[in-house]
Amino acid sequence: MLFVRRFAALAALLLLPLSLQAQYLNTTFHFAPQGMAGTDALVMLVPAESEQLQLSGWSQQTVAQISRAMAAAEFDGAVRQRLEIMAPAGLDVDRLILLGVGDPASLQRSVAEEIGAALSAHINGSNAQVIEIHSELIADNARAVDIMASVAHGVDLRNYRFDQLKSEPDDRPSQTYHWVSAATGDLQQRYNALRALAEGVFTARELTTLPGTDGNPAAFAEYAANTLTPLGVDVTILGPEEVLEAGLGSLYGVSKGSQHKAHLLIAHWRGSDDRPIALVGKGNTFDTGGYDLKTTDSILVMQTDKAGGAAVVGAVKALAGQQAAVNVVGVVPLSQNSISGEAMLPGDVLTAGDGTTIEVASTDAEGRLILADGIYYARDRYDPAVIVDIATLTGAKSTALGSEFSAIFSEHDDLIATMTEAGNMTGELVWRLPLGPYPGIIDSRIADIRNTGSPGAQAGAVFLQHFARDTPWLHIDMAGQAIVSSPSGVHPAGGTGHGVRLLTEWVKLYAGQQ
Repeated sequence: MLFVRRFAALAALLLLPLSLQAQYLNTTFHFAPQGMAGTDALVMLVPAESEQLQLSGWSQQTVAQISRAMAAAEFDGAVRQRLEIMAPAGLDVDRLILLGVGDPASLQRSVAEEIGAALSAHINGSNAQVIEIHSELIADNARAVDIMASVAHGVDLRNYRFDQLKSEPDDRPSQTYHWVSAATGDLQQRYNALRALAEGVFTARELTTLPGTDGNPAAFAEYAANTLTPLGVDVTILGPEEVLEAGLGSLYGVSKGSQHKAHLLIAHWRGSDDRPIALVGKGNTFDTGGYDLKTTDSILVMQTDKAGGAAVVGAVKALAGQQAAVNVVGVVPLSQNSISGEAMLPGDVLTAGDGTTIEVASTDAEGRLILADGIYYARDRYDPAVIVDIATLTGAKSTALGSEFSAIFSEHDDLIATMTEAGNMTGELVWRLPLGPYPGIIDSRIADIRNTGSPGAQAGAVFLQHFARDTPWLHIDMAGQAIVSSPSGVHPAGGTGHGVRLLTEWVKLYAGQQ
């Protein structure tokens, strides 16, 4: 009889060298209808073509100085413009910062988030400790609320730090932000939803960044259980023996050479009684390439090969944190692709959970091997309405699209359309690549299919499609997007948490919640 360990609550992460469940941010946010004393920096969100700026109580001297500074800098409120005025006349603040938001009616949410991230980076390079942000120049109150919340979300995303493994970490950003709005309640509610989303991103960044040994399959699974169960998510973890008993030979085979054997994580958020939406994420916690050994410097960042699984955990956390009215099940097959006398060899044949035999033409094409059983398990055990998988899968994707777009594959136009919409909404952009016709792309002489083919990104997608069978399915290849070497946009250096915002918004779009 299959034995399943269910985690109702976990007090600590015993498999990690130290607790990594500390607060993600040191910054503090307040929402109020009016400003507060003691402000160091006053920030104004300025619409396009603004000629004269004035808040209640400003003197003519103040207005004149600001107008002159705007004219000298040719600042007119165009989107992403920034103008800083030091020691503004008549104001009891050290600096006044004007942020251009362009046409508020057409400002994209992702752009507003990037404006917030840029503000955060600028403030962190100053000595400002108390920051006050006003949006009263935006005439439409509803748009002002949405823009303010998105700017705040961008500040949060950029201020995250992964520093738990440093003996003497640098000081984290620790400012206090006052968000001034007449619609304080609406703004707080909107921000709370985005803060839950940010928490999901932070969790994915943590999981992605954990070193290979510390973030091994068992540790990843327990970390996820610890962060999800307090939110009401039902978490199930299959250990190596349970993976074998469930017949998931393709998943198990990838970790045969490692002391850290395969696990399967299932995280179920039941926010509705609809048929579940299944998210399946690649959780290869470190990828040596196996006997097809990686021989370039890329091996140094192969702990990020679990970023797809991290994105699924983060998305489930975000949806649970938002109390979203959706039924979503996240499935994360977890492995560590290592070399030993027991490791799978090139040319071996594995048997997946659905009985498909797979020729291992490359041990470095392991992600699709574990995803095959993850997709099968989701389809077989949960009868989902749709399956979406996400993975750092192929170098071919990066060659084709770089790091600005994820590749998506599906035969279902509605899935392509909604995923594209979610990508545009969040700035985690996607681009459709074809599934075929590529006759014989994964044919094998000795088994049912093989795990390689050409073109590479399409071969990976066609391989995974085989295990979705008749269930509507979409594949996301996010190779090259799991980590950034230097701060960029809403990302500090390190793990990006890419895919969390994309999946979270897509699930709600698909379920009709947006």
